[in-house]
Amino acid sequence: MLRVIPLGGVGEFGKNMMVVEFGDDMVCVDCGQKFPEEEMLGVDLVIPDFGYVLEAGDRLRGLVLTHGHEDHLGAVPHLLRQMTYRRLPIYGSRLTLALLREKLIEMDVLDGADLIEVADRELIDIGALRIAFFQVPHSFPDAMALVIETPVGALLHTGDFKFEPINGGRLPASLRAILRHLKGRRPLLLMADSTNIDRDGHSPNETQVREGLTRFFRDAPRTIILTSFSTNIDRIQTILDLARQFGRKVAICGFSLDRNFNIAGELGLLQYPAGLVLPLHELRQVPPESRVIITTGSQGEPLSALSRMALNSFRGYTVQPEDLIIFSSRIIPGNERSIYKLINHFYRHGAKVVTERDGAVHASGHAYRDEMRLLLREVRPRFFMPIHGELRQLMRHGELAIECGLKEEEVFILENGMQLNLGEDWAEAQPTDWAGIVLVDGRMMDGVEQIVLRDRKHLAEDGMLTVILVIDKQSHRIMAGPDLVSRGFIVVDNNEPLMQGCKDLVARTFEECPKESQEEWDTVKAAVRKALRRYLADQTDRYPVILPVVVEI
Repeated sequence: MLRVIPLGGVGEFGKNMMVVEFGDDMVCVDCGQKFPEEEMLGVDLVIPDFGYVLEAGDRLRGLVLTHGHEDHLGAVPHLLRQMTYRRLPIYGSRLTLALLREKLIEMDVLDGADLIEVADRELIDIGALRIAFFQVPHSFPDAMALVIETPVGALLHTGDFKFEPINGGRLPASLRAILRHLKGRRPLLLMADSTNIDRDGHSPNETQVREGLTRFFRDAPRTIILTSFSTNIDRIQTILDLARQFGRKVAICGFSLDRNFNIAGELGLLQYPAGLVLPLHELRQVPPESRVIITTGSQGEPLSALSRMALNSFRGYTVQPEDLIIFSSRIIPGNERSIYKLINHFYRHGAKVVTERDGAVHASGHAYRDEMRLLLREVRPRFFMPIHGELRQLMRHGELAIECGLKEEEVFILENGMQLNLGEDWAEAQPTDWAGIVLVDGRMMDGVEQIVLRDRKHLAEDGMLTVILVIDKQSHRIMAGPDLVSRGFIVVDNNEPLMQGCKDLVARTFEECPKESQEEWDTVKAAVRKALRRYLADQTDRYPVILPVVVEI
């Protein structure tokens, strides 16, 4: 029996990961991360729970990457850290593996991977599965769609894709290649990107972006600061071309962007004349009307170069009136608030700001509705499972599939962790408890426990009150204190009556403890914490974290 199990990437944007199993052979498609939600305080990224994959042991034959965006490969180092017993074969295109290699070196897990480069139209055998790779247009140069041949039928996984412009009714070249491989067969299952199901028509291309950016480059009176995704190599090339056309010099700003820029240059994927790209400190010597800064931070990331520029805390450059800030990227759902806060800061500095709503400065790398319709009608899958999108997008994509001729019972809207079982002419979904999330804080690869996240939220909302008691070791009497230290709760100097009430209560609570209990500091701390919690809730209607500290001398 064939099993398909999404561990991430359905009902959400990001942390894409799909398990494909037949018999004793398991392959994972992608292993990505996503941005944390606003209430996940102190969390840097969210990754899938790998428990099901790790339990498979040697049945996991390999990991196949569709492309090099963080939402498709960002969690690979965390998976490898937990697979210390073996080297995992990882298949991907040249640029995808080059970017991954740097991440693995940075996190010291390169020894856990066997990186295997694949090319367009290449076939590889992994256990009972044969996988064919087909290059598809996306905002990443080497993005791949996959045809996974199994003993019961073929699976088509689009990855992130769009179709190149076509003329005269011809099919897009990437779609023609997939259809030629299928030789008239209907794939058993189509798994297709749902990101832009809400957008009618055909997605714009990089040529249209070049035309849109040209106007802003021509008219900008001062420095242009442009932010885009660090892996959007085609966009970077467009900016380099325009900078050369309008006599501007370019600086690259941001660790990930600089790393990806150098890797793409070494692979020959970026072309520009010597002297066009300068270090940032040299660009400052260039007249303002001849500067372009390409930077990270398109999603309002707090520590990015763009965020620091907005807050005037970036030592490399200070934003000036009449500078032009261009967001050449889409706003990922959930990041709107952070991005608009940045935009407001730039306006306060007198800069001008342009987003995709102000002109054609960004082209999505994901198919629009007409392209999805074309794929469904030409491929004619036996069953369909939309992926890569929130539930509303998956539902609308399922409706489009029914509009294109599939029956309602042939369309499966899965949630992460559900299992789709398939035979030669049947399919059924069943729930499991195999999916989950892991919250990553810095380099802590074991994840952040929910109780830690709860405590962070508690501290952020109500603050903390520390109670210090100094106790005589022999007599068990209070020698000093109680002293109170407030952090994020109240200003002590402005609330002396309340603080004195707390001190009196702590002293009284200690004296009322039985003699034997006064020797057990855990018991004393619990009694103090309980009494103070009730008192502060009654007096302030707030519930700070109460931390009693007993010092014995």
